[in-house]
Amino acid sequence: MPRRSGVTVLAKAHARLIAALAVAAGVVIALALALIAVDVAIRAAGFKPPAFTSAAVEYALLYFTMLAAPWLVRQKGHVSVDALVSRLAGLARRLVEKTVYLICVAVSLVFAWYAFRLLMDAIASGQFDERSVDIPTWLLYAPMPVGFALVALEFARFLLGADSFYRDRGELRDSV
Repeated sequence: MPRRSGVTVLAKAHARLIAALAVAAGVVIALALALIAVDVAIRAAGFKPPAFTSAAVEYALLYFTMLAAPWLVRQKGHVSVDALVSRLAGLARRLVEKTVYLICVAVSLVFAWYAFRLLMDAIASGQFDERSVDIPTWLLYAPMPVGFALVALEFARFLLGADSFYRDRGELRDSV
């Protein structure tokens, strides 16, 4: 049996993590849709629905977005304007691509850092997000540092040459 390198094992574990987060995002959005349907049905039946529905769905949208974002980058599913890149070739194209990846990594890491700081401040303060129900504020920030850090890692894969965000995007668009 051939030995796998540590890098290969780590890359496969990372890919499984990204896929698991995407599945979790799907579960979160399905639960939010079910909660909305139950809320509407309860209202239609003339009863008072649970007070937490609106806040829970708002949190679900945040969690869904942050859980799915790294997978979306890996699948090259983020919206992008590739009019310039598609007209370039050779070294010019590679330079523009690498510049875009570098900017994406930097911006994602800045967002991850500030989200982490907000998360730590929220934990330290013990504040609650007061809506129809009280929820610890840190839950609002919890998915953000992880999501943005993983997005940065996905763009770093492109930066290091593991793949190209712009390659095969036309085929992806045609299949959607």
